[in-house]
Parts: sequence; C-alpha cells; structure tokens
Amino acid sequence: MRTRIINKLIQRAQKDPRVFLVTGDAGYGVLDEYQRRFPHRFLNLGVAEQNMMSFSAGLALAGYKVFLYNIIPFLLYRAYEQLRDDICYQRLAVTLIGIGSGFTYAPQGMTHYSLEDISLALTIPNLVILSPSDPYEAESCMEFAFRSNKPVYIRIAKSAEPLIHTRPVADVRLSLVVKKGRDVAVLFHGSIASEVMDACQDLEYEPTLISMPMLRPVNFLALKRQLRGIHTIITVEEHFVQGGLGSILEEWIIRKNLPFQLKKLGVKNEFVHRINNTAGMRQAYGICQRHIREAIIKAFLKKDV
Repeated sequence: MRTRIINKLIQRAQKDPRVFLVTGDAGYGVLDEYQRRFPHRFLNLGVAEQNMMSFSAGLALAGYKVFLYNIIPFLLYRAYEQLRDDICYQRLAVTLIGIGSGFTYAPQGMTHYSLEDISLALTIPNLVILSPSDPYEAESCMEFAFRSNKPVYIRIAKSAEPLIHTRPVADVRLSLVVKKGRDVAVLFHGSIASEVMDACQDLEYEPTLISMPMLRPVNFLALKRQLRGIHTIITVEEHFVQGGLGSILEEWIIRKNLPFQLKKLGVKNEFVHRINNTAGMRQAYGICQRHIREAIIKAFLKKDV
C-alpha cells in the first residue's frame, strides 16, 4: 500500500504544482523518487515532529496541498496539539500519511505500535480518518485526499499487502462488500484484512465480508442496507478493541436501537510488554486467522441453535 500511495502522490505532483511533501526523518528509499523529481516541493524537517506539523499548516495557508509522512506514533502522538490547533481547528487541507498501523513494527515494542491512533484521531473534529485494507483502497484514499478540502488521516502498514478487491475501488466513502454471504457479517479495516480473508478460505459457512476504509465519517445509511438479513456483526481490527471500529459500530447500534449482535475482535486495551513478530502478536491478541475463523463459526452455530 505504501508504494501505491507514493506513486499516486508522484503522479499528482506532476499535474499539480501545489503538491508538497513533508517528512520527519522517515521514508528513506520509498520517498527518494519524489524527492529527486520535485526537490523544491519536498522537505525533511528531521526529528522535530511538532515543528513539522505547524510548518505544514503554514504551507497549507500559503496555498500548498500538503502531504505529511511519518511513522504513526511520531506523526499523531507527538504532535497531537499542533494537529489539533494548527491544522484541524483551521480546517486546513493537510493529509497525514501514517505508516506502521497496529503491530507493523513488531518486535520494536510499544513505542512503535499504533494501537490507539483511531481513538485519538476521533477526538479531533474535522479530521477524516481512512484505513485502507489493500492497495486498491489505498489508491482510492489518495484520490479522496486530493479532492478533500479538510484534514485527512490515512493509516497504513508498510509491506506488500495482498489485494482483496479484483478491480480499483471507486469510492472509499462507502463500506465495501468484498464478499456477499448470509446471517453473519465480518467488518474490518487495515492490513488485518489478510487474516480475515485467510480465515474464510474453505469455510463451511459464508459470512458477508465488508471492508471499512473510511472510519470517519461512516455512511451508516449505506452500511445498514448492506447488513440487511444479518443478525451478528464481527469487527476485526489491529487496534485497541475499545476506541476503534468496534466502538464506532457499538455506539451506532445503541443509538439507533438496532437488532444486531456485536462481537469485537481487537487488541486488549493495555500496555503491550510482549515481544514477537507481527504474526505472533496477532495470534497472542486473538486477531489471527484461527481466532477470526472460530468467532465466525461460533456466530453461525449460535444462530442455528
């Protein structure tokens, strides 16, 4: 997804002289081509994240279409105040490209994990939140960001995530039905999509699979239509179980008094002291394909009983 996003940025910069890319001492290698082609619209402001955010706000006020690239903890956590006050309060069209969602940077530890970024981003008004599940969705997220006149946060992993769609995605503002099934729906976002797809391989039951690339705002009206005939929703995310997609849907179900049962799969809200690779961390926190598969089967069996 990361390569697709940067390629889209390069294509846009060729056409639009307003495009400006800022990084905070990250992206070596992947940003080299952009830097070579557009040296006067690229800045590496170093390990000075708050300054990076405020500087980007100034560029936006000067008329540039700014894209800000960094690892999520350094992009969103360290510069929260500047994002809140300098960019979102003024509703500036700055796009944050956050790398390293969830356990991407395992086993580097808690300082590099991004398990609470959605819940943190949800506290800031005016900020659109995008979490693409595959390269097609990532490209569509960039197309949305190019058109947006609001602040946008795009969170991605950093590897060659597999495709879950067979063709480009037209509109990431909608929840995307990857596979139509019955009774049970699995809703997910981000690179955990690969675990969801693997969990449903050769499965006796056929749940509806829905990718949710846009986490704010959610088009609940369209989602409700897609969930017609569904009795149980399972959310899967490489994020704290409280404060992410599961909580967004839980609030909606309660607010609208909807008849869905909800099962949330995510990371327990706690400091992570465990050390392992990404696959091992997913297994430890119950969001690997085995746990997802078990949750789906249990949901179907509960209905059958």
